[in-house]
Amino acid sequence: MYDFTSMISRRNTDSVKWDVKPNELPMWVADMDFKAAPEILEAMRQKVDFGIFGYEEPHDDYFEAVAKWYQREHHANIEKDWMFFSTGVVPTISSAVRRVTNVGDNVLVQAPVYNIFYNSIVNNGRHVLSSDLVYDVKTHQYHIDWQDLDAKLAEPLTTMMILCNPHNPIGKVWTKEDLMKINRLCLKHSVTLLADEIHGDLVFKGADYTPMFSLPEELLQNVIVAVSPSKTFNLAALHAATVIVPNEALRSKVNRGINTDELGEPNLLAIPGTIAAYTRAVQWVHELRGQIRANYETVVKFCQESIAGITVVPSTATYLVWIDVRQLTDDSAKLATFIRAKTGLYLSAGNVYGGDGNHFLRLNIASPKAMVEDGLNRLQQGIKEFSAIN
Repeated sequence: MYDFTSMISRRNTDSVKWDVKPNELPMWVADMDFKAAPEILEAMRQKVDFGIFGYEEPHDDYFEAVAKWYQREHHANIEKDWMFFSTGVVPTISSAVRRVTNVGDNVLVQAPVYNIFYNSIVNNGRHVLSSDLVYDVKTHQYHIDWQDLDAKLAEPLTTMMILCNPHNPIGKVWTKEDLMKINRLCLKHSVTLLADEIHGDLVFKGADYTPMFSLPEELLQNVIVAVSPSKTFNLAALHAATVIVPNEALRSKVNRGINTDELGEPNLLAIPGTIAAYTRAVQWVHELRGQIRANYETVVKFCQESIAGITVVPSTATYLVWIDVRQLTDDSAKLATFIRAKTGLYLSAGNVYGGDGNHFLRLNIASPKAMVEDGLNRLQQGIKEFSAIN
């Protein structure tokens, strides 16, 4: 029903992703090369055609749209009073770090993880403390070192943990049991748990993700959850997110930070765009997941059959593929730079994500199949040339 095959030129459109040389193919930053759902575009056009753009704030229809989406898609219930608007997940994280922790505190992450988390911590005078995920080189799967996590949460200066679920860049969906165990450790050590669930709608196979706010009530008293339509519907420039905080005292604190930082006022399209996405574009998302799965399987098959020395890390969520290149190099930045220079393929070097990222590249596959295939051919060529001289 929807078009996920058209090649749409995004050059000279102020796109961060496509600000590249004419021969380059960007498959790095996490936005899609698909047009937004026509239902969303229609709602936006109606808003623009109305022609008056004064100050706005979300009302019940906005929060009902969010709540009904999570109930329908993920079988998870949100109380209306738990929610408030923010201009983005990252701004929410930075604001919560400032409001809930103190300068000099530790904020715990699980590297390799979305690199902007580090900015939100360090730029606000806090310290990054990582309980690195453990990688099994035989199964190519990651798991949590529970003993290390417990010990680092117990450190007196550790006051917040930022969880990524599904986890970027490895594409792992944490189980409900994992989440409950993490939460109990945070409660044990009086650590606030902030869950970034921006990729939660993009589970393309296997078990669905469990929203943190759907855990038993006793595990919700230290929880902040940030969600957004931006990744799901390719609406990053919409600057709209919803913050979900079940505990009233914690919610008041975080909400006060959002308002102090001037992050609570939507732009002219944020409200109609979000409502249309969550109420009218469900079929578009379902078809998108099928396209991501097909692209992922294409990548896995091509890499297995045609590119020696690399392994695609098995994943079930996000449109970001984590590729193990340790047989070629322990410096993924060097490899990424080489591939871009030789072929024009622009990938994310894994070192920016911390942990063992030096052994990995990240590939964005949220593009038409023809673009993905072009990227794979360039990847094959780049690695062949790199291997010949190293």
